[in-house]
Amino acid sequence: MLDPKQLDDLAQRLASAMPKGIQMLQEDINRNLRASLESGLGRLNLVTREEFDVQSAVLARSREKLALLEARIAELEQLLIQTQTPGD
Repeated sequence: MLDPKQLDDLAQRLASAMPKGIQMLQEDINRNLRASLESGLGRLNLVTREEFDVQSAVLARSREKLALLEARIAELEQLLIQTQTPGD
């Protein structure tokens, strides 16, 4: 998920987009935004980039195997048709 630095940066950007007020309120807003972001993002079903990349590689290998199996089935079907043709 997001690392703490990214979370702080996002909270600061959101807080800076709000109307300017007393500095003490700005810090409180930053803290509350960060806590809200952490809570909200924590409830999401997210994966890390590494997990995503691993699963993408697994999917690519599975697709390759599927393509090979489909080609092999087509070959076997052709052989079956040829052996069942009358007049051999």
